[in-house]
Amino acid sequence: MNKHLTDIAVQTYIHDNLNADTHKIAMAKSPFPEVSGKELANQIAARKKASKKLPHWFHTDLIYYPSLLSIEQCSSEITAAYKASLVNGENLIDLTGGFGVDSYYFSKRLSAVTHCEISQELAEIASYNSIPLKQNHTTFICGDGIELLKEDDQHYDNIYIDPARRSSAGKVFMLKDCTPNVVEHLDVLLAKAHRILIKTAPLLDISAGLKELKQVAAIHIVSVKNECKELIWIVERDFKGSTAIVCTTLNKTQKQFSFLIGEETSAVIEAQVSEGLFLYEPDVALLKSGAFNLIGDRYGLKKLHQQTQLYLSDQLNDTFPGRIFKIDQVLSAGEIKKEKNLTGSVIVRNYPDKAAALVEKYHVKPDDTQFIIFTQSATEGKLIIKGTIIQHY
Repeated sequence: MNKHLTDIAVQTYIHDNLNADTHKIAMAKSPFPEVSGKELANQIAARKKASKKLPHWFHTDLIYYPSLLSIEQCSSEITAAYKASLVNGENLIDLTGGFGVDSYYFSKRLSAVTHCEISQELAEIASYNSIPLKQNHTTFICGDGIELLKEDDQHYDNIYIDPARRSSAGKVFMLKDCTPNVVEHLDVLLAKAHRILIKTAPLLDISAGLKELKQVAAIHIVSVKNECKELIWIVERDFKGSTAIVCTTLNKTQKQFSFLIGEETSAVIEAQVSEGLFLYEPDVALLKSGAFNLIGDRYGLKKLHQQTQLYLSDQLNDTFPGRIFKIDQVLSAGEIKKEKNLTGSVIVRNYPDKAAALVEKYHVKPDDTQFIIFTQSATEGKLIIKGTIIQHY
């Protein structure tokens, strides 16, 4: 950690060059003898990345940023704040503290937080930033969090861990393919805390994770603007019963859809599409849950098709986590060929062609409020729905 990066003159330079070409800055001679051009370029790129993802850090003076990769991999403020709402008790240890975003939000909810990070540079950066961030009652330790738990007699109300997927693991991976290996050390974790929070990438298969873990009280599927950001597994030492699946959308307003595993219904009611109905498109968090039929039951909706995760109703329900469209016109595949001056954003659901190909084929001009949905129903086969968006994600 080069503390000269926090000098006022250097910080002013970084602030004034947020929109500059970082590649040129990295290659050019630095105006500061103690700071390289490469270091300046990284601070500028990382700070710019933080402007939307970490606005509190961005608007706080004298923040020291790690590598751009660390900024890309850390939690966003909105998801970190959500995770902090899931803890209870008085204290927590973050075994994979990293840049410290999660630890910061945990410290706003609890009276004592321990930030543990195996990388000396990241540990120093997180500790340094706690001062301008006015982060209180947080202890920073550089070391292996799992080994610390084994050696220490301290017990915690909560343990948080964000295991990283090893580079050898492909897109399909399991918890045992991550570092630290939560599965291998789960008994150690449960012996040291009543509640374990495990953050994983959304690609992790829920059924596979449940086979690897035990005493999973809940799995939170978290999305922002229809992008699944992370899964939060809540493991409790004394938990018995069915695991809860909690789908949370963090947009302008927070919405949730939750159920217990085993609650999913087997029957599905399919309906005919017609003008004037409302078309419901679930958020990706709901789709990740796999509760396709239960979604219809909970919100009083009918489905277009067993394999089409789109729903219909003659009523508008704005509590639904996802987009809602008002159906203006229903066309067959043959009828749309006769349409001219088509405008709208194209959506494809259970249809053989891709959106880009359909835009080109039918010369569709973009529009933010009008949508053209290529799909199929159980009763009518392939069809095209023209609609107006009523609710965004």
